[in-house]
Amino acid sequence: MSSYDILVVGGAGIDTIVRVPSLQLPLADAVHVPPILDYVAHTGNGVAQGCHALGLRCKFIDFIGDDAQGAAIVQRYKEVKLDFSYLIEPSGTRRSVNLVDRQGRRLSLYDGRHPETLRMPPNFYLPYLGPARHAHFSIMGWVAQLFDDALASGTTVSTDLHDWDGVNPHHRVFALRSDLVFLSTAALGERRDTVMRAIVEQGRAQAVIAMAGGDGAYLLERGKDEVRHFACAEPELPVVDTNGAGDSFVAAFLHAWLGGESLVIAMRRGAIAGAFACARHGTHERFVTREVLLRSDQGYTG
Repeated sequence: MSSYDILVVGGAGIDTIVRVPSLQLPLADAVHVPPILDYVAHTGNGVAQGCHALGLRCKFIDFIGDDAQGAAIVQRYKEVKLDFSYLIEPSGTRRSVNLVDRQGRRLSLYDGRHPETLRMPPNFYLPYLGPARHAHFSIMGWVAQLFDDALASGTTVSTDLHDWDGVNPHHRVFALRSDLVFLSTAALGERRDTVMRAIVEQGRAQAVIAMAGGDGAYLLERGKDEVRHFACAEPELPVVDTNGAGDSFVAAFLHAWLGGESLVIAMRRGAIAGAFACARHGTHERFVTREVLLRSDQGYTG
């Protein structure tokens, strides 16, 4: 029996959320805004905490700094009892400043401070990768080095390419070597279906999921020609902050998929979890539970 349902690799950091009147800021020396808040965040954190909240046996590994931000991350995971192991990186903990407007839309200013030469030693990650049923790889450069070991151990891999344009070679490695590929439609436009099909045809993906925010999400399965559309689930409360919605979608999708559910059900539950996240301030402050997810799935009409 596997030690973990899922190993999440990379993607812990701190988000500083600044609520602004609009994403087009005026030319001024100062703009008065509501209190600026820091949150434990970033994509791996969202997937790991989301899976953990849904009851999956989750392990999370990453580099963080020996700084106040790293200490905040460690403290949060102790509080929620998320199994987290880390190595100290001298350049510090990754950060983002996210501008969020009145409609909940965001602009993220990402600080990818870790050096391109960074590598995680195999003797650190192999004890977790081999025993895991599945691994979710964040798109940091050093994480790509783990694909060969995942393949050798028979561990399936998912990844989130975020706003990939379908061309950038950094993301392409993750796109073509993962078994499940998530991405945003933000930079794809009319090329959405073409890029999704190329991922399946050129790589090993069994499914590609393109998330489109309020416009729902799209699914392409290997062996099928149709790109299927799934509507966005209606949030229980008004949309206040879209930070973390995609990560919540991924976590709920993986929970269903690892539980043996169909891709259709996984898409539905991902939509529900994404909508749940949009109704909460902050990046990853609350996660949908299994009970709420299953109850909401009964009324989903997408």
